[in-house]
Amino acid sequence: MTADLPLVLGIETSCDETGIGLVRGHNLLANEIASSVDEHARFGGVVPEVASRAHLEAMEPALERACTQAGVRLSDVDAVAVTAGPGLVGALLVGVATAKALSVGLGVPIYGVNHLASHVVVDELQHGELPDPTIGLLVSGGHSSLLLVADDAARIEPLGQTLDDAAGEAFDKVARLLGLPFPGGPWIDRMAADGDPQAIGFPRGLSTERDRYPYDFSFSGLKTAVARWVKAREAAGEPVPVADVAASVQEAIADVLTDRLVAAAVDHGVGHAVIGGGVAANSRLRAMAQVRCDAAGIELRVPRPALCTDNGAMVAALGSRLARSGVAPSPLDFPTTSNLPVTRRSW
Repeated sequence: MTADLPLVLGIETSCDETGIGLVRGHNLLANEIASSVDEHARFGGVVPEVASRAHLEAMEPALERACTQAGVRLSDVDAVAVTAGPGLVGALLVGVATAKALSVGLGVPIYGVNHLASHVVVDELQHGELPDPTIGLLVSGGHSSLLLVADDAARIEPLGQTLDDAAGEAFDKVARLLGLPFPGGPWIDRMAADGDPQAIGFPRGLSTERDRYPYDFSFSGLKTAVARWVKAREAAGEPVPVADVAASVQEAIADVLTDRLVAAAVDHGVGHAVIGGGVAANSRLRAMAQVRCDAAGIELRVPRPALCTDNGAMVAALGSRLARSGVAPSPLDFPTTSNLPVTRRSW
């Protein structure tokens, strides 16, 4: 029964969101997020020191709101899970220090978990147990990866990754070129709704090198192509059709991501796929992925947008899975690291 399952508190501070989640089994009880994105917007990107200080200020209020929302007390928590990496080390340290203090103070086990694996497992809060095996497409501001997730998510095998810019990073850079605010992804999505996705034939990275890079991504060339196209228009004294550029860029990114996702699933004989990460909230990516997966006979699962961006619920979800599976808790002296490999779910 659900009531017999452990109540897991999740803490996420890998970048600019202070996320607190409370999960019991697959039941999401609270998902509180305090974002510092407005503080970074004037710099055009995340400033690590600003992010760390924002986490310190937001942590206690976010914890209190999460407990209130879930109708529980901190003393009811059975285990604590926290993002140990990858991410900004200074930001990670705020969450890890908080989690370790709570673990000691409450006398409960702690799980230092992988941010990337959390983005995949969070889908269980909406759709139940992950199919075994499944292909995971993880797309965010810092990561674009294709993963084979097997053995009840105990084995995560990298199949492909970005060779340069991540998809979210490409959205941010293009938005800056178009004079749109940071973060760029949501603004590109909004502007693209009024544009023609076929207006400009922007390049699909690595499309001519499929034999060498069957499941990898490259988006730096796309950003360069957009910059040159915009510069040429401006030099000719012509207006830049922002909506058309946004729609064409979004189409190029979604095309490449979904093409590799379907190829990986077909090549590995896997009939299920899940998309996670902040870019998974993009409307065109979700729509194109559904159409292509349906055509290939692949069952697609994508969490609702609120579970795609960085949040404490995803950390609690992975912690809950580890606790239910009998995985040993992390030692109290586990480290934080900016490059924790996705193959390691926890310390």
